[in-house]
Amino acid sequence: MLKKLLSDKKKIGWSLFLILLLVLIRAFEETIFYDPFLDYFKGGYAQQPLPTINIVKLFFSLGMRFYLNSMISLFLLYVLFKDKQIVKFTAFLYMVLGSILMISFIFTMTFFPHEKMTLFYIRRFLIQPIFILLFIPAFFYQKQLSQRQSNKK
Repeated sequence: MLKKLLSDKKKIGWSLFLILLLVLIRAFEETIFYDPFLDYFKGGYAQQPLPTINIVKLFFSLGMRFYLNSMISLFLLYVLFKDKQIVKFTAFLYMVLGSILMISFIFTMTFFPHEKMTLFYIRRFLIQPIFILLFIPAFFYQKQLSQRQSNKK
């Protein structure tokens, strides 16, 4: 019992630390990353043209932010589930989803700059760790189902 309690304390501690890292990325986003859309989407952007953008710098900045959020999220999944298969599968999903989102963002910005809400939401998925909010409950549910099935046998 004591061993499980200590193990859970470690899990909670590591989880809180990793969540804090995600919060710090968000808190210092303006100083760490190049993103002219931060101020643009805070104001009345509907009537304004897109800001001047260094597309290469923006691409690498968004990519680095997505990468950092993804790595922290993968560590969080490992801390919570201690399952390398889940981490490998999620890493693959992050690679695929990140690639699709980056291509979609650049494509939309280049060919459909008037689609500002589309740009807003694609960018939101790139800069925020939204996928982890989907993965944790999904893998928790999967684990619960597999435990129920193994208990029935």
